[in-house]
Amino acid sequence: MSAYILVLYYSRGGATADMARLVVRGVEEGGLEARLRTVPEISANHEATAPPVPGDGPPYASLDDLRHCAGLALGSPTRFGNMAAPMKHFLDSTSGLWLGGALMGKPAGVFTSTSSLHGGQESTLLSMMLPLLHHGMVICGLPYSEAELLSTTTGGTPYGPSHLAGQDSKLPLSDEEKALCKALGRRLAGLASKLA
Repeated sequence: MSAYILVLYYSRGGATADMARLVVRGVEEGGLEARLRTVPEISANHEATAPPVPGDGPPYASLDDLRHCAGLALGSPTRFGNMAAPMKHFLDSTSGLWLGGALMGKPAGVFTSTSSLHGGQESTLLSMMLPLLHHGMVICGLPYSEAELLSTTTGGTPYGPSHLAGQDSKLPLSDEEKALCKALGRRLAGLASKLA
């Protein structure tokens, strides 16, 4: 099996999915394969409610997708300054991987989308980093050598790419946001190759 970066996301309005596809492009520009996966919706009592195979879009992630990846890009919309419950639900199922050290030493980065400019982008990115740190992953942010971090008037942080979707979640990704998503993918591919 060839080395791949798992680009794992949850999206409700479509913006986080758009970001994920741009991270995939960056991974491929960086010379590695990208595996795009999502997670199903969950109900109020936290049981999976979606069918076992999605009707459209990428397949749902399996623990084996995570176990065998060379690196991880994790994306979620902001929910009260935190990752969305479906992503948290999936991550909470990974304790077997944690016990076996399956993700230790692998690079990981995070990305998010939110309706308002100050709606918790950075705290959401940090919340997604916490379980990855517990897994022993090497957190990969975006350095200020990415010029878009200094010029963006929409999303974008050194903690990872972010997107300002607007109150109706209809704003398209800005040029800076697109560039930062691809930069994260390239960076993860490069780090995974060096760490392998």
